[in-house]
Amino acid sequence: MFGADKGTVAATDSRMNGKKLTIGIVQARFNADITDALANACKAELLALGVAEKHITHITVPGALEVAVALQAMAEKSSYDALIALGCIIRGETYHFELVANESGSAVTRIGLDYQVPIANAILTTENLEQAVARQVDKGRDAARVAVEMANLLESI
Repeated sequence: MFGADKGTVAATDSRMNGKKLTIGIVQARFNADITDALANACKAELLALGVAEKHITHITVPGALEVAVALQAMAEKSSYDALIALGCIIRGETYHFELVANESGSAVTRIGLDYQVPIANAILTTENLEQAVARQVDKGRDAARVAVEMANLLESI
């Protein structure tokens, strides 16, 4: 699958077929330049994998800590095959980075387990803005691929 043309992979690998899926995206607005790029790359990849635009719900929240609450509300509706968490936490000079990174990651994982819904976690945790910029497009695409593959996997189990 790696190194192959994305269109070819989606067409030949049923794990990457998003045609029947409904996906929810929760995007933190903090560090919006980064999270907007994550969201754009993620949505473009979902469409490339066959997810219909009308089956993609995209909402925004203030920051990474608020992502989990919105994910939980979406998971409770049971109308999503997979969810995607998008955000960007850049290390600062205080302990706040560790708190936000650890708590947001833990909450996203817990919601996925509690509701048995796959959640692709693309909340970036970087040392600086340059690292975030370097990852914004690839991680957005990766999140879309993870969501589609895991939704199809859970459907098959």
